[in-house]
Amino acid sequence: MRSPRHVLTSQHIGTTVPAAPSRGLTVALACAEGDWPHADWPEPDDPYVTRAVPMAPPYRGLRASGADVVVLRCADPSDAFPELLRTMGAMSAPVIVVTPRRDTGTVVEAFRGGAGYLVEGDYCACMLSSAVMAATVGHTYLSPVACAALRDAARRMPDGGETGERLRSLLSPRERQIMELLSTGLGAQEIGLRLRLSEKTVRNNLSNIYAKLDVRGGTEAVLRWLGATPTVRV
Repeated sequence: MRSPRHVLTSQHIGTTVPAAPSRGLTVALACAEGDWPHADWPEPDDPYVTRAVPMAPPYRGLRASGADVVVLRCADPSDAFPELLRTMGAMSAPVIVVTPRRDTGTVVEAFRGGAGYLVEGDYCACMLSSAVMAATVGHTYLSPVACAALRDAARRMPDGGETGERLRSLLSPRERQIMELLSTGLGAQEIGLRLRLSEKTVRNNLSNIYAKLDVRGGTEAVLRWLGATPTVRV
């Protein structure tokens, strides 16, 4: 059985899940009425999620819901995700997309927009709870099929191999280690534990990495490292 914590790369982002919050999380379920497949989620003993509030299109009341995370279940994220973001406006809650769509372009665009991505049939309710919790602390979850789609985007680039070597040459050996771990979804604290570095040292290295890769943050860095965006200017 798969680990419930699949994220960003081919298997899973790691096995460490953040500690449960002092209060349970509230999730807004943005989907058509009767279209949510997990009628018993969250279970009464769910360690992270206390309440799931259904929100049918056009998602009236979403901004007033107090939701910590928004889960968007839709047939086509290319249309539904931008619509949801417009409705959310200044609402800062992270979004997780649940969809049957598994094509590379759709996955990459949702990830660029900062959303987690779970392909139907490729995750379990336990993983959904873990994904919701992790989203609140900045992790971006993708189910294994979605992870494979990002890798496929890198392989399809005409100069994918050359680009990868060029990016690696820009970074020091330590920075390459950190970038490999970042691209599996680990945060600065978890990377520090893996490499026996302080969290501050990891964050300093990440700042240097972002500058060298010409990106503004972790999401862009991972996309560029995986070859899903144009390469850095050198």
